[in-house]
Amino acid sequence: MSKLPDIFTDPEDSQLVADAKKDKPEDHEFTYTERDVILYNLGVGATAKDLQWTYESHDEFAALTTFGVILQFAASSELNAPWGLNHAVQAKLLHGEQYLAIRSPIPTEGHFVNETRLLEVLDKGKAASVTTIVERHIRNQITVFIRGAGGFGRKRSGKDRGAATAANTPPKRQPGAVIEEKTNASQAALYRLSGDYNPLHIDSSFAAIGGFDQPILHGLCFTGIAGKHVLQSFGAYKDIKVSFSGETLITEM
Repeated sequence: MSKLPDIFTDPEDSQLVADAKKDKPEDHEFTYTERDVILYNLGVGATAKDLQWTYESHDEFAALTTFGVILQFAASSELNAPWGLNHAVQAKLLHGEQYLAIRSPIPTEGHFVNETRLLEVLDKGKAASVTTIVERHIRNQITVFIRGAGGFGRKRSGKDRGAATAANTPPKRQPGAVIEEKTNASQAALYRLSGDYNPLHIDSSFAAIGGFDQPILHGLCFTGIAGKHVLQSFGAYKDIKVSFSGETLITEM
């Protein structure tokens, strides 16, 4: 039985998108171990000095909160989008936004069952904005931009999805904490081993097809780094929403 609410029907959708929203893929099972947790933590900048994130025998060994995004990779990639993510389309795909909400601390090893649906398709002019939702115990909402796929004449603005779409305008005062972290040249090569194997992040020839001079770092790697900064500065949090740009991350909190 579906656990997701019936929020998918939209009279402004084209027939192609409406039909795609009716697709209910089989639930996706995801099993991981302590090794996967350590690999992810290292991929978002944890070091040998951060034993609580890199040593399985540490008394406070834990998965970083943003490990929750890893649970959605295989599930969301299997969704049958109406255009089909073939080789050419994948090269033009950019991860634009991510929303993650967790209901309880993530165990350092476990087995999850995820349900996936196509949530929204927007016409952004030169690009199509596509949002999928993956949920059961952890909720992920993933928005990607497919360059060159816009102009189909449908809705440009999405529905209010609460915290997932809230503007969250920063207050007009100095931040209480600021952490700056420079990514390194091998960051994408390490981070991709946690599940995002899009060659855009490792293969220069593939990146060139997408119009990039070189492979680019995963947006969700930046998410993990920023989430790590928040955890270091203020402790646990229940959800996080991000959009992506740049190579040096400055987290103002």
